[in-house]
Amino acid sequence: MPASTDFQNICFIGGGQMAEALIKAVAVKGVIPPSDIFCSEPLDERRRYLEKTYGIKTFSDNQEAAALAEVILLAVKPQVMDVVLADLKPVVTRDKLVISIAAGVTVFQLEAGLEKGTRVIRVMPNTPALVQEGAAALCRGTHALAHDMERALRLFGAVGKAVEVSESLMDAVTGLSGSGPAYCFLFIEALIQAGIREGLPRTTAAELAIQTVIGSARMCQETRRHPQELVSMVTSPGGTTIHGIYHLEKQGLLAAVMDAVRAAAERSRELGGK
Repeated sequence: MPASTDFQNICFIGGGQMAEALIKAVAVKGVIPPSDIFCSEPLDERRRYLEKTYGIKTFSDNQEAAALAEVILLAVKPQVMDVVLADLKPVVTRDKLVISIAAGVTVFQLEAGLEKGTRVIRVMPNTPALVQEGAAALCRGTHALAHDMERALRLFGAVGKAVEVSESLMDAVTGLSGSGPAYCFLFIEALIQAGIREGLPRTTAAELAIQTVIGSARMCQETRRHPQELVSMVTSPGGTTIHGIYHLEKQGLLAAVMDAVRAAAERSRELGGK
């Protein structure tokens, strides 16, 4: 049986990649029928693509689309959020739930831009949602109900893992899982380049590097062992791995990653005016 969020319908404001990942998940998996999925998108070509690919109904007008839906999902850039909220305010009644995936825009900013009492949930997803392996953190606003959060968790669970956190931790989430895929891609490319340096063909190095990262992540997920314990499983006294780890530690790998997460989190705070 298909999963269910209990949402009767949903409207996406913005039809970009992250919106498409969610549309694909809820439409293809039968979470919400395509006929009950709406999307407001300014680009004609993009609207035609979404309609043809997923069988949903698209609009060029935000208000027209939002008026039809029980749930309004804001998938727009943070820089235009104030304009979008002002546009939607006349049609966002208290019987609607507003979900935002805009980085750095707090639930308090969302609530301030809409009618008092509007139920709001903020989400920080990440790009692996495009392949149904996303990591999303959700926090609820002042007026959102526990039932709203339960349903939103199921919605984002359709494209990966979803957890609830407090608003105060959302910038940290942005720095970690929001920006984290880019750090992982850089690490994969570093492994590939290292393999090439040692004489492997690029295709072979890429295949081995990508599968090594996939397998390592699966071991963390499925064994539930501490990562350091898994490191010790690969590391034998005087062996090859400990020599490699020594050089990574010497170059400050852990500190560099921690600094990257903090820098991204601080930028998220700046975007939110904090």
